[in-house]
Amino acid sequence: QVQLVESGGGLVQAGDSLRLSCAASGRTFGSYAMGWFRQAPGKERELVAAISGNGDNTGYADSAKGRFTISRDTGKNTVYLLMNSLKPEDTAVYFCAATPFRGSVFYREVYEYDYWGQGTQVTVSS
Repeated sequence: QVQLVESGGGLVQAGDSLRLSCAASGRTFGSYAMGWFRQAPGKERELVAAISGNGDNTGYADSAKGRFTISRDTGKNTVYLLMNSLKPEDTAVYFCAATPFRGSVFYREVYEYDYWGQGTQVTVSS
């Protein structure tokens, strides 16, 4: 069983940066593929960024490429999402997710993830 707790959200202005953190419990966290998703009001949950279980590979939504960076610190059982050049359209609840697959593959789909955090609100004002 893995429990995920997100933090780092808040209200910022367009162009600002935020770093989200996802703290995970569980001894096997280091082998889990991880993802950051977001959901805006009235919209479906969508992938923002994902990282493989071994940390070697990452993937991003087109909207996040060049602005966001996902990383993990296995020693701290934490995954990060650094968000630069934030835009009002980045406003959403951001969720951390985990799936118990090892290796060099990352996953893009909501249904591929077994564990979810409670979410953290990110609001970007224009």
